[in-house]
Amino acid sequence: MTHTAYLSLGTNLGDKEHNLLSAISEIERRIGPVKAQSAFLATEPWGFESQNTFLNAAIRIKTELSPLELLEETQQIERDLGRQQKSVNGQYHDRIIDIDILLYDDLHISTPRLTIPHPHMHERDFVLIPLKEIIQ
Repeated sequence: MTHTAYLSLGTNLGDKEHNLLSAISEIERRIGPVKAQSAFLATEPWGFESQNTFLNAAIRIKTELSPLELLEETQQIERDLGRQQKSVNGQYHDRIIDIDILLYDDLHISTPRLTIPHPHMHERDFVLIPLKEIIQ
């Protein structure tokens, strides 16, 4: 069965446009086709201090992966692209790539590992602006 998921992508280290394009390419190769992609949005850091601005985007994908499989695969892509550490307990860091699952079909999931819809997306313009551009 094919599912529709919306992902948020962000980067604030290195060649940011290349980082986003690489992540999107890996998502398409390993997870499923990208059906829509927002424009890239330059934003200030949110939730922590950094001299590095972010480049953010959102994509709509089709996938046969379950929500947890999707989480595992996006986290593996982050690691493969050079992400060293995940943010824990609201402690955010500079990152080469961040991929968050925003929505997955009409599911509502709340587990220690995964919450869908993303619990903070409504607080973040850097998520909402690109998402509004592609949501159907």
